[in-house]
Amino acid sequence: MADMKAVSDKQTTYQTATGRRSELLMPAGSLEKLKVAILYGADAVYMGTPDMSLRTKSSVTLEDVIEGVEFAHARGKRVYLTLNLFSHNKDINKLDEYIETVRQVNPDGLIVADPGVFMFVKEKAPELELHVSTQANICSWQSVKFWQDIGAKLAVLGREVSYEELTEIREKCPDIKLEAFVHGSMCMTYSGRCLLSNFMAERGANQGACANSCRWGYKVHIRLKDGTLKELELSEEEMDKFEFFLEEDYRQGELMPLEEDARGSYILNSRDLCIMPKLDDYLKIGVDSLKVEGRGKSAYYAGMVARAYRMAIDDWYDDPENWNPKKYLDELTAVPNRGYTLAFHEGRLTNYSHAYDDNQNIGDYEYAGQIIEVRDDAFIVDIKNKLTKGEVLEFMSPYQQDPMMIRMYEFEDIRSGETVEVVQPGKKPQIRIPFSLFHEENLENLKKNFPVMTILRKERPLTQDQWDRMKVDYEVRMMEAGLGKESTYEKRAEQLRTSIKDRSKDRKLKTPRMGTEGCCGKGCNGCMIFWNDPIYEKARMLLKQKKQGEMFDRDMKEDLTLSDQSIEQVSAAE
Repeated sequence: MADMKAVSDKQTTYQTATGRRSELLMPAGSLEKLKVAILYGADAVYMGTPDMSLRTKSSVTLEDVIEGVEFAHARGKRVYLTLNLFSHNKDINKLDEYIETVRQVNPDGLIVADPGVFMFVKEKAPELELHVSTQANICSWQSVKFWQDIGAKLAVLGREVSYEELTEIREKCPDIKLEAFVHGSMCMTYSGRCLLSNFMAERGANQGACANSCRWGYKVHIRLKDGTLKELELSEEEMDKFEFFLEEDYRQGELMPLEEDARGSYILNSRDLCIMPKLDDYLKIGVDSLKVEGRGKSAYYAGMVARAYRMAIDDWYDDPENWNPKKYLDELTAVPNRGYTLAFHEGRLTNYSHAYDDNQNIGDYEYAGQIIEVRDDAFIVDIKNKLTKGEVLEFMSPYQQDPMMIRMYEFEDIRSGETVEVVQPGKKPQIRIPFSLFHEENLENLKKNFPVMTILRKERPLTQDQWDRMKVDYEVRMMEAGLGKESTYEKRAEQLRTSIKDRSKDRKLKTPRMGTEGCCGKGCNGCMIFWNDPIYEKARMLLKQKKQGEMFDRDMKEDLTLSDQSIEQVSAAE
């Protein structure tokens, strides 16, 4: 197969001016997620048991920790364990047992936030490398030096640190490893120092039980003179009667409209952090560890985010002068997200860092399945979401950048032996996909490049308001990059508000599923229409000129049947 560019296990010799090569650090909320993250290119993972780390929903046991560390070390990868709780008296008695277990496991680092816990571990297990958690809110070089002086080997910087500050910290603290967040959910306050969850749900954010109250929808009520309360929807009719504004102390006279729809107002809902457009900045100055948030997220998230950042990091080290983040950003939009922001990279949040209209996690692809066995003649796949005939499955290789695609018209249930046109995920079905369907692929490459735990994805049907939200998300990224237009953003935001108001459950895909109208020009394996119908002869010729996995631009094809006219348009655009 052409352009076989490895996503992981790649060795390059390029070094930054500091001589440091950044590692990709991924979350491991379970043993499965640990293995998936490592398969897709993580240099290191972080994990912890629910009783001693800030993830009460973590499914990791001490036995999982032992197996996970052994799995990672056998592949030359690192594991950092989290002990980043803020300890109460009830926690202290557990420390001895936990530390003894940790010493036997021999992790590559122990992440601590509480100074008391830090000193306890330093005294009881001096051989353990101590890392200071983001919960310690390190935002200056002086704080880094403090922790370094008492024995820390790595400092995790707060998300609130700007790139300018990060550069100065790197210059003034050359002898300690620095870790910075590059991707994941943002907290509305200083790295989890929030009492909103405690107040609203009696769940302690700093004990790992945050209810994410900042992302809830809130409604406005008014109290009448007789003492009764009424819900007030800030609709067009009501807005003719009243005007509601927020005024911040230091912006007196700058009145900010308080707007709400029938579903509420998401006034504290931050978009997700995504440093990908500025990742080269971090690589240039030699940030030791690039951290992705998300121990509570899916194996699909762990694999696809690791894959995107692995490709981006390796490609930058290969050719920093010509590095461009676009294709990696495209991969990240396929993963459910709240929209992306650069957050504090420039020193302060912009007006685009928060999403006031919608708090859904949206991506235009979803988890289709995972390879659980590679036989001599077929893949055996665990199904994660509903499959219907005509679906295009994309096999996301850990070892090559381009996905392998196959259009499926029927599915062989491995347990019943029946052939069906629809697979429902409820009963955890498994299907057999024979190698004979991959007529464009080499058999040995199939087995080599798509091992057990390979993720399959497919297009996700979205409602109109979800498609409109993705357009707003795109414009936000353009605005933060200095390339967008305020008028375009406002137009798309207004369209989103309109489609939310007119929300229906009708969902649509980017590309059709069946029949001649269903050909999207991807050239998928198993697509008899594309590979055999004479009307696509020119399209097949054009496709051969492209590298493996490179397809026709969907946005430029009004006619998805790829008629002579549309082929000429594609050719001219090429």
